[in-house]
Amino acid sequence: MPVACLCIMGYFAYHAIHGDNGLLRLAEIREVRQELSQKVLSAQQIRRDLERDVALLRPESLDPDLLDERARAALGFAHPDELTVFVDE
Repeated sequence: MPVACLCIMGYFAYHAIHGDNGLLRLAEIREVRQELSQKVLSAQQIRRDLERDVALLRPESLDPDLLDERARAALGFAHPDELTVFVDE
């Protein structure tokens, strides 16, 4: 009888560590969770930056410098007295 109890305890101990929901899997899940949390924080920062840029482009808070920068980048605009230099990267 004691041998059977030890075998059963060994079985449960093995699966508590190596099973699908065991301690090793828990460590993997925590690692993945940490990586995903970092990605979420990065995405949230990007979103805040984009929301700030959108807010600056609204008519009630239009920033002339940002408008000038966007027009130059998107449309290739430049002032008549400026010299444009293109650099191949």
